[in-house]
Amino acid sequence: MAEQHVARGAAAGELAGAQAADRLTELAEERREAQGNRFWRRLKAEKKAFLGLFFVGFLALIAVFGPYLAPYDPRADDFNLLEGPSLRHPMGTDSFGRDLFSRVLVGTRVSFVVGVVAALISMVVGVTIGVVAGYYRGWVDSVLMRFIDMLWAFPGIILAMALVAIYGAGMKNVILAIAVANVIAFSRIVRGQVLSLREDDFTTAARAIGVRDGRIMLRHILPNVSAPIIVQVTLTVGLGIIAETGLTFLGLGVDPSTPTWGQALNESRNFIRQAWWLAVFPGLAIGFTVLSLNLFGDGLRDALDVKGVNQT
Repeated sequence: MAEQHVARGAAAGELAGAQAADRLTELAEERREAQGNRFWRRLKAEKKAFLGLFFVGFLALIAVFGPYLAPYDPRADDFNLLEGPSLRHPMGTDSFGRDLFSRVLVGTRVSFVVGVVAALISMVVGVTIGVVAGYYRGWVDSVLMRFIDMLWAFPGIILAMALVAIYGAGMKNVILAIAVANVIAFSRIVRGQVLSLREDDFTTAARAIGVRDGRIMLRHILPNVSAPIIVQVTLTVGLGIIAETGLTFLGLGVDPSTPTWGQALNESRNFIRQAWWLAVFPGLAIGFTVLSLNLFGDGLRDALDVKGVNQT
Protein backbone atom coordinates (compact mmCIF):
# COMPACT_ATOMS: atom_id res chain seq x y z
CA MET A 1 0.00 0.00 0.00
CA ALA A 2 2.79 2.38 0.93
CA GLU A 3 4.47 1.78 -2.42
CA GLN A 4 1.22 2.51 -4.23
CA HIS A 5 0.83 5.79 -2.34
CA VAL A 6 4.40 6.74 -3.23
CA ALA A 7 3.81 5.88 -6.88
CA ARG A 8 0.58 7.87 -6.95
CA GLY A 9 2.35 10.83 -5.30
CA ALA A 10 5.14 10.71 -7.84
CA ALA A 11 2.64 10.52 -10.72
CA ALA A 12 0.69 13.43 -9.25
CA GLY A 13 3.90 15.43 -8.89
CA GLU A 14 4.85 14.77 -12.52
CA LEU A 15 1.36 15.76 -13.66
CA ALA A 16 1.50 18.95 -11.60
CA GLY A 17 4.93 19.76 -13.04
CA ALA A 18 3.69 19.20 -16.59
CA GLN A 19 0.66 21.38 -15.97
CA ALA A 20 2.85 24.10 -14.47
CA ALA A 21 5.16 23.94 -17.47
CA ASP A 22 2.19 24.23 -19.85
CA ARG A 23 0.89 27.18 -17.86
CA LEU A 24 4.27 28.91 -18.05
CA THR A 25 4.27 28.38 -21.80
CA GLU A 26 0.77 29.87 -22.06
CA LEU A 27 1.82 32.89 -19.98
CA ALA A 28 4.90 33.39 -22.14
CA GLU A 29 2.78 33.21 -25.30
CA GLU A 30 0.28 35.70 -23.86
CA ARG A 31 3.16 38.04 -23.03
CA ARG A 32 4.55 37.77 -26.54
CA GLU A 33 1.11 38.37 -28.04
CA ALA A 34 0.69 41.53 -25.96
CA GLN A 35 4.15 42.69 -27.02
CA GLY A 36 3.26 41.98 -30.66
CA ASN A 37 0.08 44.06 -30.48
CA ARG A 38 2.00 46.92 -28.89
CA PHE A 39 4.67 46.63 -31.58
CA TRP A 40 2.15 46.95 -34.43
CA ARG A 41 0.56 50.01 -32.82
CA ARG A 42 3.93 51.70 -32.51
CA LEU A 43 5.03 50.65 -35.99
CA LYS A 44 1.95 52.25 -37.56
CA ALA A 45 3.02 55.54 -35.98
CA GLU A 46 6.59 55.23 -37.34
CA LYS A 47 6.38 56.67 -40.87
CA LYS A 48 10.12 56.36 -41.43
CA ALA A 49 9.89 52.60 -40.90
CA PHE A 50 7.29 52.27 -43.66
CA LEU A 51 9.29 54.60 -45.89
CA GLY A 52 12.44 52.54 -45.35
CA LEU A 53 10.51 49.29 -45.87
CA PHE A 54 9.11 50.60 -49.16
CA PHE A 55 12.56 51.50 -50.46
CA VAL A 56 14.09 48.23 -49.24
CA GLY A 57 11.30 46.29 -50.92
CA PHE A 58 11.86 48.23 -54.13
CA LEU A 59 15.59 47.46 -54.03
CA ALA A 60 14.88 43.81 -53.25
CA LEU A 61 12.73 43.60 -56.39
CA ILE A 62 15.57 45.11 -58.39
CA ALA A 63 17.94 42.55 -56.87
CA VAL A 64 15.64 39.73 -57.98
CA PHE A 65 14.66 41.03 -61.43
CA GLY A 66 17.63 43.31 -62.19
CA PRO A 67 19.34 40.92 -64.62
CA TYR A 68 16.08 40.69 -66.59
CA LEU A 69 15.50 44.45 -66.54
CA ALA A 70 19.00 45.39 -67.69
CA PRO A 71 18.82 46.83 -71.23
CA TYR A 72 22.25 45.44 -72.18
CA ASP A 73 24.56 42.62 -71.22
CA PRO A 74 26.55 44.06 -68.25
CA ARG A 75 29.70 42.30 -69.48
CA ALA A 76 29.42 43.33 -73.14
CA ASP A 77 31.97 45.97 -74.19
CA ASP A 78 30.19 46.95 -77.40
CA PHE A 79 29.89 50.71 -76.87
CA ASN A 80 32.07 53.82 -76.91
CA LEU A 81 34.49 54.19 -74.04
CA LEU A 82 33.59 56.67 -71.27
CA GLU A 83 30.46 57.91 -73.00
CA GLY A 84 28.50 60.32 -70.79
CA PRO A 85 24.91 59.79 -69.62
CA SER A 86 22.36 59.85 -72.46
CA LEU A 87 18.97 58.39 -73.35
CA ARG A 88 20.71 55.33 -74.73
CA HIS A 89 22.93 54.96 -71.67
CA PRO A 90 21.26 56.68 -68.67
CA MET A 91 24.38 56.27 -66.54
CA GLY A 92 26.96 56.39 -69.31
CA THR A 93 29.55 53.76 -70.14
CA ASP A 94 32.72 52.73 -68.34
CA SER A 95 36.34 52.55 -69.45
CA PHE A 96 35.70 49.20 -71.20
CA GLY A 97 32.65 50.41 -73.13
CA ARG A 98 30.11 48.61 -70.93
CA ASP A 99 26.71 50.08 -70.04
CA LEU A 100 26.94 51.34 -66.43
CA PHE A 101 23.16 51.29 -65.85
CA SER A 102 23.04 47.55 -66.62
CA ARG A 103 26.01 46.89 -64.35
CA VAL A 104 24.44 48.83 -61.45
CA LEU A 105 21.14 46.93 -61.85
CA VAL A 106 22.85 43.53 -61.88
CA GLY A 107 25.21 44.56 -59.08
CA THR A 108 22.22 45.13 -56.78
CA ARG A 109 21.73 41.37 -56.52
CA VAL A 110 25.33 40.71 -55.54
CA SER A 111 25.32 43.40 -52.87
CA PHE A 112 22.01 42.21 -51.40
CA VAL A 113 23.05 38.55 -51.39
CA VAL A 114 26.30 39.36 -49.61
CA GLY A 115 24.62 41.66 -47.07
CA VAL A 116 21.65 39.42 -46.27
CA VAL A 117 23.52 36.10 -46.11
CA ALA A 118 26.33 37.58 -44.01
CA ALA A 119 23.77 39.12 -41.63
CA LEU A 120 21.93 35.80 -41.23
CA ILE A 121 25.15 33.89 -40.52
CA SER A 122 26.21 36.55 -38.02
CA MET A 123 22.80 36.35 -36.34
CA VAL A 124 22.83 32.55 -35.95
CA VAL A 125 26.37 32.39 -34.56
CA GLY A 126 26.19 35.55 -32.47
CA VAL A 127 22.78 34.78 -30.94
CA THR A 128 23.90 31.25 -30.04
CA ILE A 129 27.01 32.56 -28.31
CA GLY A 130 25.08 35.31 -26.53
CA VAL A 131 22.29 33.05 -25.25
CA VAL A 132 24.63 30.31 -24.03
CA ALA A 133 27.06 32.76 -22.39
CA GLY A 134 24.33 34.80 -20.72
CA TYR A 135 22.34 31.82 -19.47
CA TYR A 136 25.12 29.63 -18.08
CA ARG A 137 27.47 32.44 -16.98
CA GLY A 138 30.55 31.26 -15.04
CA TRP A 139 33.43 29.77 -17.01
CA VAL A 140 31.25 29.29 -20.12
CA ASP A 141 30.54 33.01 -20.20
CA SER A 142 34.20 33.84 -19.60
CA VAL A 143 35.50 31.61 -22.41
CA LEU A 144 32.94 32.70 -25.01
CA MET A 145 33.12 36.41 -24.23
CA ARG A 146 36.92 36.45 -24.18
CA PHE A 147 36.76 35.05 -27.71
CA ILE A 148 34.34 37.85 -28.65
CA ASP A 149 36.62 40.41 -26.98
CA MET A 150 39.51 39.10 -29.05
CA LEU A 151 37.50 39.71 -32.23
CA TRP A 152 36.40 43.09 -30.90
CA ALA A 153 40.04 44.17 -30.64
CA PHE A 154 40.14 44.47 -34.44
CA PRO A 155 38.02 46.92 -36.45
CA GLY A 156 35.42 45.03 -38.47
CA ILE A 157 36.72 45.99 -41.92
CA ILE A 158 40.34 45.21 -40.90
CA LEU A 159 39.26 41.79 -39.60
CA ALA A 160 37.35 41.09 -42.81
CA MET A 161 40.34 42.18 -44.91
CA ALA A 162 42.65 39.89 -42.94
CA LEU A 163 40.36 36.88 -43.37
CA VAL A 164 39.94 37.49 -47.10
CA ALA A 165 43.69 37.97 -47.49
CA ILE A 166 44.28 34.62 -45.75
CA TYR A 167 41.60 32.51 -47.42
CA GLY A 168 41.42 34.30 -50.76
CA ALA A 169 38.90 36.46 -52.59
CA GLY A 170 35.54 35.28 -53.89
CA MET A 171 31.92 35.72 -52.84
CA LYS A 172 31.90 32.79 -50.38
CA ASN A 173 34.97 34.00 -48.49
CA VAL A 174 33.76 37.62 -48.54
CA ILE A 175 30.43 36.57 -46.99
CA LEU A 176 32.14 34.51 -44.28
CA ALA A 177 34.61 37.29 -43.49
CA ILE A 178 31.86 39.90 -43.15
CA ALA A 179 29.78 37.48 -41.05
CA VAL A 180 32.64 36.86 -38.61
CA ALA A 181 33.24 40.60 -38.26
CA ASN A 182 29.58 41.18 -37.32
CA VAL A 183 29.16 38.29 -34.86
CA ILE A 184 30.41 40.60 -32.11
CA ALA A 185 27.40 42.92 -32.08
CA PHE A 186 24.83 40.10 -31.94
CA SER A 187 26.58 38.19 -29.16
CA ARG A 188 27.07 41.21 -26.91
CA ILE A 189 23.52 42.54 -27.37
CA VAL A 190 21.89 39.15 -26.77
CA ARG A 191 24.10 38.30 -23.80
CA GLY A 192 23.12 41.53 -22.04
CA GLN A 193 19.43 40.78 -22.57
CA VAL A 194 19.74 37.17 -21.43
CA LEU A 195 21.56 38.12 -18.22
CA SER A 196 18.50 40.15 -17.27
CA LEU A 197 15.88 37.65 -18.44
CA ARG A 198 17.64 34.78 -16.67
CA GLU A 199 16.54 36.20 -13.31
CA ASP A 200 12.94 36.99 -14.32
CA ASP A 201 10.12 35.22 -12.50
CA PHE A 202 9.00 33.10 -15.44
CA THR A 203 12.54 31.79 -16.02
CA THR A 204 13.09 31.06 -12.32
CA ALA A 205 9.73 29.27 -12.09
CA ALA A 206 10.55 27.17 -15.15
CA ARG A 207 13.83 26.04 -13.61
CA ALA A 208 12.09 25.31 -10.29
CA ILE A 209 9.67 22.83 -11.86
CA GLY A 210 12.44 21.06 -13.76
CA VAL A 211 12.13 22.47 -17.27
CA ARG A 212 15.29 21.69 -19.22
CA ASP A 213 17.77 24.45 -19.99
CA GLY A 214 17.41 24.02 -23.75
CA ARG A 215 13.64 24.45 -23.57
CA ILE A 216 13.97 27.50 -21.34
CA MET A 217 16.40 29.14 -23.74
CA LEU A 218 14.37 28.33 -26.87
CA ARG A 219 10.80 28.80 -25.58
CA HIS A 220 11.13 31.46 -22.89
CA ILE A 221 14.31 33.49 -23.36
CA LEU A 222 14.97 33.61 -27.11
CA PRO A 223 11.50 34.94 -28.08
CA ASN A 224 11.91 37.76 -25.55
CA VAL A 225 15.19 38.92 -27.10
CA SER A 226 13.89 38.82 -30.69
CA ALA A 227 13.28 42.59 -30.85
CA PRO A 228 16.92 43.72 -30.67
CA ILE A 229 17.92 40.81 -32.90
CA ILE A 230 15.53 41.91 -35.66
CA VAL A 231 16.74 45.50 -35.49
CA GLN A 232 20.38 44.45 -35.54
CA VAL A 233 19.79 42.25 -38.60
CA THR A 234 18.46 45.18 -40.63
CA LEU A 235 21.44 47.32 -39.68
CA THR A 236 23.93 44.51 -40.28
CA VAL A 237 22.70 44.09 -43.86
CA GLY A 238 23.73 47.71 -44.50
CA LEU A 239 27.09 47.11 -42.85
CA GLY A 240 27.58 44.04 -45.00
CA ILE A 241 26.88 45.97 -48.20
CA ILE A 242 29.36 48.68 -47.21
CA ALA A 243 31.98 46.07 -46.26
CA GLU A 244 31.55 44.18 -49.54
CA THR A 245 31.89 47.44 -51.46
CA GLY A 246 35.03 48.36 -49.54
CA LEU A 247 36.64 44.94 -50.00
CA THR A 248 35.85 44.88 -53.71
CA PHE A 249 37.14 48.44 -54.10
CA LEU A 250 40.44 47.27 -52.57
CA GLY A 251 40.60 44.25 -54.88
CA LEU A 252 39.72 41.75 -52.12
CA GLY A 253 36.09 41.16 -53.00
CA VAL A 254 34.22 39.05 -55.51
CA ASP A 255 35.56 38.03 -58.91
CA PRO A 256 36.53 41.12 -60.98
CA SER A 257 34.32 39.96 -63.85
CA THR A 258 31.23 40.05 -61.62
CA PRO A 259 29.28 43.35 -61.87
CA THR A 260 29.18 44.89 -58.38
CA TRP A 261 28.93 48.40 -56.99
CA GLY A 262 32.36 48.10 -55.40
CA GLN A 263 33.90 46.98 -58.68
CA ALA A 264 32.35 49.97 -60.44
CA LEU A 265 33.89 52.31 -57.87
CA ASN A 266 37.22 50.55 -58.16
CA GLU A 267 37.27 51.07 -61.93
CA SER A 268 36.27 54.74 -61.59
CA ARG A 269 39.20 55.92 -59.50
CA ASN A 270 41.47 56.38 -62.53
CA PHE A 271 38.86 58.43 -64.40
CA ILE A 272 37.26 60.45 -61.62
CA ARG A 273 37.92 63.81 -63.32
CA GLN A 274 36.99 63.05 -66.90
CA ALA A 275 34.16 60.57 -66.18
CA TRP A 276 32.37 61.66 -63.00
CA TRP A 277 29.41 59.34 -63.61
CA LEU A 278 31.54 56.23 -62.97
CA ALA A 279 31.75 57.08 -59.27
CA VAL A 280 28.56 59.08 -58.73
CA PHE A 281 25.91 56.56 -59.80
CA PRO A 282 27.30 53.49 -57.98
CA GLY A 283 27.94 55.71 -54.94
CA LEU A 284 24.33 56.93 -55.02
CA ALA A 285 23.09 53.33 -55.23
CA ILE A 286 25.15 52.37 -52.17
CA GLY A 287 24.09 55.44 -50.19
CA PHE A 288 20.41 55.04 -51.08
CA THR A 289 20.41 51.36 -50.07
CA VAL A 290 22.13 51.89 -46.74
CA LEU A 291 19.93 54.92 -45.97
CA SER A 292 16.80 52.86 -46.66
CA LEU A 293 18.00 50.05 -44.39
CA ASN A 294 18.86 52.57 -41.67
CA LEU A 295 15.44 54.20 -41.91
CA PHE A 296 13.75 50.82 -41.62
CA GLY A 297 16.00 49.69 -38.76
CA ASP A 298 15.62 52.98 -36.91
CA GLY A 299 11.83 52.78 -37.22
CA LEU A 300 11.83 49.20 -35.97
CA ARG A 301 14.03 50.17 -33.04
CA ASP A 302 11.60 52.91 -32.00
CA ALA A 303 8.56 50.67 -32.48
CA LEU A 304 10.12 47.83 -30.50
CA ASP A 305 11.51 50.22 -27.89
CA VAL A 306 14.98 48.75 -28.26
CA LYS A 307 18.03 50.35 -26.65
CA GLY A 308 21.69 49.63 -27.22
CA VAL A 309 21.53 48.82 -30.95
CA ASN A 310 23.84 50.95 -33.08
CA GLN A 311 23.06 52.33 -36.50
CA THR A 312 25.18 51.77 -39.58
